[in-house]
Amino acid sequence: MEISQIRKEIDRIDSEILSLFVKRMELGGAIGELKAAQHLPIENLEREREILLKITRDSGTELQSCARILFSTLFELNKSFQRRKSAGHGEFSRKIADSLANTAQLFPATAKVGCCGVPGAYAQLAADRFFQLADITYFNDFGAVFQAVEKKLCRYGVLPIENSTSGTIDQVYDLMLDHKFHIVRSCRLQVKHALLLPSGTDISQIREVISHEQGLKQCAGFLKKLGDVKCSTAGSTAMAAKIVASSGRNDVAAIASPECAGIYNLSIAADNIQDRDSNYTRFICIAREPEIYPGASKISIMGTLPHKPGALYRLLARFAVLGVNLTKLESRPRRNGSFEYMFYFDFEASLVDPEIRLLLAELVSDGGKFSFLGNYSEI
Repeated sequence: MEISQIRKEIDRIDSEILSLFVKRMELGGAIGELKAAQHLPIENLEREREILLKITRDSGTELQSCARILFSTLFELNKSFQRRKSAGHGEFSRKIADSLANTAQLFPATAKVGCCGVPGAYAQLAADRFFQLADITYFNDFGAVFQAVEKKLCRYGVLPIENSTSGTIDQVYDLMLDHKFHIVRSCRLQVKHALLLPSGTDISQIREVISHEQGLKQCAGFLKKLGDVKCSTAGSTAMAAKIVASSGRNDVAAIASPECAGIYNLSIAADNIQDRDSNYTRFICIAREPEIYPGASKISIMGTLPHKPGALYRLLARFAVLGVNLTKLESRPRRNGSFEYMFYFDFEASLVDPEIRLLLAELVSDGGKFSFLGNYSEI
């Protein structure tokens, strides 16, 4: 046979496959509706196993692996189709519809906001990016900011989530597992560190440098040039500046923002001391309930995946089919000691898109394996 004849035969077979695929999905959807009415689980691993064994026997030695991949994918598509039919009418879809309908058209100009640290902290500078005039309450640690939002002591909280030099803020990611919150906005803030000294002190006198652990990491190269100095951590860079200002010592310095010099009456011994000029920290603004403002184009979710070959691939394939661009994929071990991992995804999409809404409804409704963290804009 000529290539053209073979291709013509392939086209005919493809048409038959498509017709049979549509029929199979429709029948699977009908089974899904019956299962939902009888409160039965969608997944039936024993039946899948029986079918795969039969397929393995009947497909011949050369095509066994290909046939298993084909039918395993078919099972996943069918289960996904069944979940989406029910998820589209579930609690998540109703909650998102309410948020889209009831969120104001403009992000608020002022609000009560929780930040970690003291005046001059980078979280405060980020809050000033989010709001024209924020009424800020300062807390000692990140967990307290989450709790303030969760208990409605503050409408919003501002938290760092990652840095372009030192990477993920591990503590914030860990706290995400323990609290009820939603991301409503994010920003990238250029971080410019300065070495701050008590007035009248010379840099040659310095024997100890205090900062947040991230600030110390981001200025590691500069600290090496100082020689044999002790590095101590504080709850935030601004807290380090406050400690230095009240210490009464002339041999201690802080790494903090230049703005802290004016707030705490310190002098700037060296400016722009971070290892990289392109030193940015990404901050998120969180609220207790979802607030989806017009123009929101980034979505964040987190959840677990089953310990099965190809589980992550199949999830990523579903995003790829919708043309969704993943901008972040982070995995972290859960703290229950069972070697399970939590996955965190950022991707470019909007819940205005019904296909995206159905996909997320399916993921969130699938036994609680995933949590929706927010649909928001990044400024």
